[in-house]
Amino acid sequence: MKPDPARRVATGPAAPRQVWADTVARLAEAIAALPPGAGAATPLRLARDQLEALLRSTEALESRYRSLLDAVPEAVTVHDRHGRILEANRTAESVYGYPLEQLRSLRIQDLNPTLPDAYMDEVFRTFQVGRTETVETTNRHGDGHYFPIEVHSRMFLDGDDMRIIAVVRDVTARQQAERELHASERRYRELFDAVDKGILVQEPSGRVLSANAAAERMLGMDEASLRAERLDVSDWRFVDERGQPLKPAALPPLRAASEGRAIESTVIGISSPLLGGHSWFSVTAVPQFRDGESTPFEVITLFSDITALKLESVLFDEVQSLASIGGWHYDFLRKRMYGSPELHRLLELPRGQELDREAVYAVFVPGDRDRLRNAMDSARLRSEPFDLELRVVTASGQRRWLRVIGQPQSPRGTADSVIGTAQDITSRKRQEEQLRRQALTDPLTGLSNRDALMRALALALDEAPPGAGPALLYVDLDRFKVINDLLGHAAGDGLLVAAAQRLRTCVGANTLLARFGGDEFMAMIAPCADESVAREMAMRVTRAFAEPFPHSGEEFSITASVGIAHYPQDGATIQQLINHADAAMFDAKRRGRNNWQAFSPALARTLTDRLLIETQLRRALDNQEFHLCYQPQVDLRSGRVTAAEALLRWRNRVLGPMAPDLFITHAENTGDIVRIGAWVIREACRQLRSWRDAGLAVPRVAVNVSYRQFLSDNLPEVVSGALQEFGLAGSCLELEMTERVLVEDVPDTLAIFKAIKQLGVSLVIDDFGEGYSALNYLRQLPFDGLKISHHFMQGIPATPSDTAICEAIIRIAQSLGMVVIAEGVELETQRQFLLRQGTTQAQGFLFSRPVAADEIAEFVRMHGCAG
Repeated sequence: MKPDPARRVATGPAAPRQVWADTVARLAEAIAALPPGAGAATPLRLARDQLEALLRSTEALESRYRSLLDAVPEAVTVHDRHGRILEANRTAESVYGYPLEQLRSLRIQDLNPTLPDAYMDEVFRTFQVGRTETVETTNRHGDGHYFPIEVHSRMFLDGDDMRIIAVVRDVTARQQAERELHASERRYRELFDAVDKGILVQEPSGRVLSANAAAERMLGMDEASLRAERLDVSDWRFVDERGQPLKPAALPPLRAASEGRAIESTVIGISSPLLGGHSWFSVTAVPQFRDGESTPFEVITLFSDITALKLESVLFDEVQSLASIGGWHYDFLRKRMYGSPELHRLLELPRGQELDREAVYAVFVPGDRDRLRNAMDSARLRSEPFDLELRVVTASGQRRWLRVIGQPQSPRGTADSVIGTAQDITSRKRQEEQLRRQALTDPLTGLSNRDALMRALALALDEAPPGAGPALLYVDLDRFKVINDLLGHAAGDGLLVAAAQRLRTCVGANTLLARFGGDEFMAMIAPCADESVAREMAMRVTRAFAEPFPHSGEEFSITASVGIAHYPQDGATIQQLINHADAAMFDAKRRGRNNWQAFSPALARTLTDRLLIETQLRRALDNQEFHLCYQPQVDLRSGRVTAAEALLRWRNRVLGPMAPDLFITHAENTGDIVRIGAWVIREACRQLRSWRDAGLAVPRVAVNVSYRQFLSDNLPEVVSGALQEFGLAGSCLELEMTERVLVEDVPDTLAIFKAIKQLGVSLVIDDFGEGYSALNYLRQLPFDGLKISHHFMQGIPATPSDTAICEAIIRIAQSLGMVVIAEGVELETQRQFLLRQGTTQAQGFLFSRPVAADEIAEFVRMHGCAG
């Protein structure tokens, strides 16, 4: 009799008990069936009695086993190799919301649906008997809600089978308590930082344990620096209220720790490089004790910055001792003003007389006079201090700059007076003006520099009258870089100086001319009511540069391209105006150089489109807006698939579907193509692995590679990484590139090609014949094949020139041992032409349009793959 499979998964004492109960019942039936006095009845009764005794013992064991299991306060479940629940306690019923019998019908994936089907295989492979594993995860209750748990699992031997016992603790309450604790700590920290007094929590040694935001601000250090193991205060100086030096041990926190008592309201002065000067603080330090201990375990130090209060008490006396600074005091209530002798001298006011406030105001120039009046009003009404740099004209006509500082005195909450100083800063202002002129001048050409232009442009935009805003001419010297590289930088600088002089003659003395950078210049016409003025100036510039520049007995021709933009129609801001003048200048270069172009709505649309595309393109990869389509390459003889070319597609959330020929160029210009291209290589390899795992033997996948990817130096690593990640041989990948790659940097390109070839990857020139067609590179570089452009295939066989070109390309490739792949095959006559020429591989609408990956799979199932 075969064992019941259902009984083989049981565990615990209940497993044999049912078998024994069935056996006792069958023995009783057998004894009853014997004839009276039969000799076999006695041994059968004896066996029955022994089995009944064993059954009672088993039932007692099962009761103890169940009682022990149910006594565990956590949920306990026992699982077999398949994750099935063999046994569970009463706590498990309440935790999971299932009755015991229903629990015994569930698998571990029913409690945690996130676990994979093979989870238990991995558990039994890695677990060791007798070792407990603990994890935190979530389980699903019978009512469908999820709750966090902590699981302690242990493997044990049950007869001949291995089991897993799992003890589960619902940690919902614990996590809630942790969140509440974190919230309490956050609220404490927020309160700690909200206090406007500086607070330091320190060890008895003085080491900082914690600091609030006010302490950071007052001490000029962040909390991490203050808490450093060895806070370096060697450059700090400490003094007492009388200015006498203090040693660190005499500071309030260390005194509180050593004396075991609070040190209250002690005034100390601190000088440190971080504070940038001398600051005064009122400090209170309070030691903290644990219950039953007499030695403090930490000190809480509170302090306030009283620098302003300290200075106010000594400022007037110190001012009197300074020979070159005048002191003054004005009483708002008595309307009386006092000035030191030095103040009388600076203002050239009669000495020995009480100052008249209006007489003082009269010395200041009108605009600065108003600023001083307003500052005094703010000091009186709002107790606001001020620090102003003002101009005065004395009675003798002497002009001076004064730095006037005022500090309101507010003993009763409102300012009743102002105490201050007035310092002669004329010499400093003259030096600043000289430095300012130097800072706004280009040292090479003597023209205004970029900063000067930006300031003048900002002022011109602010003051522009209606219909007469400034015009901007953006001038760029054509071919200057070539001549600079040829003659050297010294000669290039000389040519820039000569060009600047020629430009100055063209624009006139009343037009701001600036060197914007390198070989770029800007001319600003402000105001410019007539657009013809800017056009005529641009024509003068281009005509002036028709004359060659002499240098060392030679003459060099340097022309100029000019772009014009007017405010406000061509730009409402400084940057827009510059950008649009720049765009017009590049349009002039595009039209052949040595000419001028004005900004136009068409250029505006081009710029806007480019900016929008580039902005969206920068986020497209992170937003998962790219996907790949695939077009099969087929054997023209059999129709079987030889490869699938991956074609990039972009569906933007704002712009919608974007044509590749539109966004690829922008991606190359911005450099985003490097990251996008790496994604394409990886995604194509992933898809090939997916096809092969599905039983589709697609030989390889072809990916287009931009020249910018070759310039990035990491292309071999990208290719190698993708192949390794998906377990593909190098022969599974084909990289296609246009002929532009061949002319960028041949030595570096050759090194990259060799690195890629060492991986076994095929290299194919795409659209051969459309670009440079540098046949010498075909001999030098390790290409495996050429692709005939679809532009040539369109004319076959009707156009003799296209036919001749295709035949020539095929013969060149065949003579070099290269594979030829034809693109854009749409007609049967084109297929026949290629077969006659010995070309056996092609792709195009005759076979399939670019389609999604699953449609390629159907195509392969229908047509098969080439061997």
